[in-house]
Amino acid sequence: MPVFKRLILYIKPYWWRIALAALASAAYGGFDAAFAYMVEPLLKKIFMTKDMYIFSFLPLVIILIFALRAVCRYLNDYFMNTAAQLAVQDVRNKIFKNNIFLDLKFFYRNQTGSLMSRIVTDVAAMQNGVGEIVSGIFRDAIGLISLLCVIFYRDWQLATISLLIIPLTIYPATILGKKIKRAARKGQEEAGYFANILQETLSGIKVVKAFSLENTKIEQFAQANLKYYSFNQKMIKYSSLSSPISEVITSLGIAAVIYFGGMKVIANKMSAPEFFSFITAMALVYSPLKKLIGAYSNAQRCIGASERVFEIIDAVSEITDSPDCHALASDENRVEFDHVYFKYQDDYILEDVCLVAEKGQMIALVGPSGGGKSTLVSLIARFFDTTEGQVKIGPYNVRDISKDSIMSHIALVDQETTLFHDTVTNNIRYGKPGSTDEEVIKAAQAAYAHDFIMEMPEGYETSIGDRGVRLSGGQRQRLCIARAILKNVPILILDEATNSGSSEGSAE
Repeated sequence: MPVFKRLILYIKPYWWRIALAALASAAYGGFDAAFAYMVEPLLKKIFMTKDMYIFSFLPLVIILIFALRAVCRYLNDYFMNTAAQLAVQDVRNKIFKNNIFLDLKFFYRNQTGSLMSRIVTDVAAMQNGVGEIVSGIFRDAIGLISLLCVIFYRDWQLATISLLIIPLTIYPATILGKKIKRAARKGQEEAGYFANILQETLSGIKVVKAFSLENTKIEQFAQANLKYYSFNQKMIKYSSLSSPISEVITSLGIAAVIYFGGMKVIANKMSAPEFFSFITAMALVYSPLKKLIGAYSNAQRCIGASERVFEIIDAVSEITDSPDCHALASDENRVEFDHVYFKYQDDYILEDVCLVAEKGQMIALVGPSGGGKSTLVSLIARFFDTTEGQVKIGPYNVRDISKDSIMSHIALVDQETTLFHDTVTNNIRYGKPGSTDEEVIKAAQAAYAHDFIMEMPEGYETSIGDRGVRLSGGQRQRLCIARAILKNVPILILDEATNSGSSEGSAE
């Protein structure tokens, strides 16, 4: 219920769509009830009084009723499903917005493929479930209530007999629903695992081919896909059992009503038209009832996916601004490491580091891979917090400076060159959104990137492909350096920024 309540909160802003859908649902259910109710008087008029006038118009009336019923069904489905779609769109925006502001520790703990699966696969499961749940509540529940009124009006005793089977349908639906939810959650987790294999393989395709790992990756993906199928197979099995079980149970009620109702007709305690009217209403009752049971199974799948989505939405960054955080002045760029210690889990990466970089100084850190150079510069940007000691920018500990202020003072060129599927101009302009073309060109010239850019088919408007795949390693790094230069901030950090064979040599 807590998960379902949260889903309803996302639907609340689109209440007018729900209201229109509810009105259409009420009309839809009303037509079913009216049709069932009119069976008795129509049969009397046609077959007992031989009223040919009513008989001649009956086909047109039936067509009109079903046409209006179809319009109501369309309006209900359209407004209900668009409300669900908009609500899930808000959920997708929320999860992406929350994820992008989380600290790096979160992304180190969670695989990229798993996060992508939650945003795409789990949210899609939510979308399908929300539409069916809300549609079931309004359309099928309203239709069920309207038809129940008819059958109780016709004969409360037979109505009571027909409804005795409803508790019998609830128990298996509940048991199967729990199994569906458990299998759905496990299946979604497995989907995240094979999505991660897919993401790693495609992003690292050059390495896969260089080391002839194609068959290894194919086997890994096939195994993960098989596990995903096994959980989906269980979910399909339980979902497929739900409807046949409910049909067998409802047949008991139908059989009992036909027997006892038939006995009433034979004993002249009930007319044949009244009995047919009752049977029509009862047959229509079981249709929305069966749909509601199916909606319950879908709800369990939806809730299983929603739990995984809300886990990410509820994730909290460990690195936050303090209540009385400071903003740096534009000329504050002195950096100091004061007896800094840092460890990943139980292993210290940095121990008792003391370092001062004064204004205008260029500091080079040289050491073996894994020695902590990248970790050291990450502490300046406060991607992580120190285990002991403090890092200062100007007079303040970075813990006491707002994150926005820190990032407005730092430009980072990471050893992992990150470019986006966009034009050269836009990739450089990420350093300073809103900058002019002249500023972009000057930054590219300062990074010795202008010449090779002008040799490209469309110059600065050339699209560089996914992660800059159309560029060499050195060219990608030059664009990253140009982006940092364009930002024009007091502190420039180059983390092995020229190690891809560029003409200027390499540095750390």
